[in-house]
Amino acid sequence: MSWRMPAEWEPHDRTWMAWPSTGPCVADLSEEGVERVRGAWANVANAVARFEPVTMVVDPADEADIARWLDPAIEISMAPLDDCWMRDMGPTFVVGEGLGAVDWIFNGWGAQDWAHWEHDALVGRHVGEAAGASIITSSMVNEGGGIHVDGAGTVLVTETVQLDPGRNPTLDKAAVEAELISTLGIERVVWLPRGLTRDYETFGTRGHVDIVAAFAGPDTILFHDQRDPAHPDHEVSALIVETLRAAGDWNLVPVAAPTQLTDDEGWVDWSYINHLVVNGGVILCGFDDENDAAAAATLQAAYPDREVVLVDARPIFDRGGGIHCITQQQPSVR
Repeated sequence: MSWRMPAEWEPHDRTWMAWPSTGPCVADLSEEGVERVRGAWANVANAVARFEPVTMVVDPADEADIARWLDPAIEISMAPLDDCWMRDMGPTFVVGEGLGAVDWIFNGWGAQDWAHWEHDALVGRHVGEAAGASIITSSMVNEGGGIHVDGAGTVLVTETVQLDPGRNPTLDKAAVEAELISTLGIERVVWLPRGLTRDYETFGTRGHVDIVAAFAGPDTILFHDQRDPAHPDHEVSALIVETLRAAGDWNLVPVAAPTQLTDDEGWVDWSYINHLVVNGGVILCGFDDENDAAAAATLQAAYPDREVVLVDARPIFDRGGGIHCITQQQPSVR
């Protein structure tokens, strides 16, 4: 069967998420810190539920507590969890004669020494089967945050993710491209050199693309624009733009990074690119920053028929990702 990964702005049947349990996402936090993280996940889920159905995968240990957090309309699917990053451990949905779910190999973002993934490696199949999808087994280590498609044949990736020795030590670009063509139905792979600076620190993904660049239409790419030369991502932004200009004739739309440059851990990777497009809406990362309004205006211009909703993403970024990282859209089959 021929499969195609739809663009994120195409109609969805629902969004999938995973509830922060006791894994690395919250393991080092105080009770107050855990509440803050779970509150952020709940705020995203409840915002998405205004626009489309949401299913939250919940570890059985949290079954008794979950109701106080979530909109009653949100469905619950029980499964053991290690962590809570659905974009990465969950399946990538595709469409053909029906719904397909690509079950990538998940190994904790390149078998990082702090990660454990015994349960999370099984979530892709669990979600795919719960969605009634045909399971498409992939032999490649990959995560949903490492790909972004236009729905018309092109996918963005980064060299430091798919070619990571901790993920795919035996694969070269040609082998990665062949697997992406086979599973996602794409025709062209655009290789960006890297991701944001903080993403290469201890709890990073080693360069996920969905925090640096995202399609917002077949001919439009939004990119993270760090305009302060003091931040090392200033040079990364310039490199990303240079690569995209050389690769195609797209409308490249800069989205200015938040003005805050550092937090207690060092350079921030706060990014408005890590948003989720839903039916009738855009769920956008907010940072209580003066650039929040400008980012919302840029996304509103990109999606004029959708409501842009800002959700405070700082507690999510504190744990290593953003709104796109904790969600996974299930496209409608037409």
